[in-house]
Amino acid sequence: MTVKERYEAAREMYKAAGVDTDAALEALAKIPVSMHCWQGDDVIGFDGAGALSGGIQATGNYPGRARTPEELMMDMDKALSLIPGRHRINLHASYAVFEDGEWVDRDKLEPKHFAKWVQFAKERGLGIDFNPTLFSHPKAENATLSSEDPEIRKFWIDHVKACLKISQYFAEELGTHCAMNIWIPDGFKDIPADRTAPRARLKDSLDQILSIDYDKDKVFVAVESKVFGIGFESFTVGSHEFYMNYAAKNDILCLLDSGHYHPTEMVSDKISSMLLFFDKMALHVTRPVRWDSDHVVLLDDETKEIAKEIIRGGADRVLLALDFFDASINRISAWVVGMRNMQKALLNALLLPNEQLAKLQEERNFTKQMMIQEELKTYPMGDVWDYFCEINGVPVKEAWYDEVMKYEKEVLAERK
Repeated sequence: MTVKERYEAAREMYKAAGVDTDAALEALAKIPVSMHCWQGDDVIGFDGAGALSGGIQATGNYPGRARTPEELMMDMDKALSLIPGRHRINLHASYAVFEDGEWVDRDKLEPKHFAKWVQFAKERGLGIDFNPTLFSHPKAENATLSSEDPEIRKFWIDHVKACLKISQYFAEELGTHCAMNIWIPDGFKDIPADRTAPRARLKDSLDQILSIDYDKDKVFVAVESKVFGIGFESFTVGSHEFYMNYAAKNDILCLLDSGHYHPTEMVSDKISSMLLFFDKMALHVTRPVRWDSDHVVLLDDETKEIAKEIIRGGADRVLLALDFFDASINRISAWVVGMRNMQKALLNALLLPNEQLAKLQEERNFTKQMMIQEELKTYPMGDVWDYFCEINGVPVKEAWYDEVMKYEKEVLAERK
């Protein structure tokens, strides 16, 4: 059977279960996933940082890491050519492109330092999301926006202010919003004597940053919490409670990262609560293994549950991005696996009779609800996914891997 024939058979099966597969594919095509640039070069960037710091690690030494903006863009192009749909890219400020020997520190960054990224995005019809880079820098060794040193704190406040202007530049040039997410690595290795003062300084820093004039219809500012990191295991200044309250009070977004909570906490369970109190929310999907280790996103149970909550809560209300960096495997393959898995999870959610299941829950008919949920697990979602890939002109099933291996042999292997 051809891919289309298999799809048509699957469509009839889902139709009998009350699901319109054509509508599901149409909806999936409208959900962009923001693909993070930092998978391609192990979070090193181009502003001379040299080494990753801030309680995060990219482990492994697989050959072919992107070393220049041109190489990174080439690799992202290759990955995006193997992923169905139209998406976005997610940049960190450390990926500024300096030309003709120019270099400025992070507090002096300007839109012109990202003009090549805008050109890249325009030519491909991509939106850009952005992140101030408050790690991998000499002035981030102890603390950033919560620093007790006024000069250090001012440096990072000025950096994030600069990033706000760059974010608005992205939005205006590309005609789509820019989600600008703030994450800081501030905290303490051991039990602190004073939790309040660092958080008060962080609050003041954020207040100063948000005091500058920017277009809130174009730039969606988000704050991202973390439960701990290497080197600050006992206390993080930017906790979930701090950021959730700050975001609610100041009309900005709270970003949830699926690796930034205690191992028994599930981000999928938090999404519905967040969307009851915020018009929108931001999300980083990753895969923690015992800690926030940023493994490649799999089509696992939690990814599926996250996708269900996105679809049920309204996909247009969730700014969806991925965040992982694995240097132990082919980096382009990591992108393709993670992005396609996120899309598969969204498709899985779209292929559920969600209204019927909700009605059964309201009726407390848990027997039938469970039966339907379990039977649908063996429905031919893969045939619907393959058809989505085919109509979007990307390889079906594992055929994309051959292209990545060809690219590795011809391009990546030449990088020494």
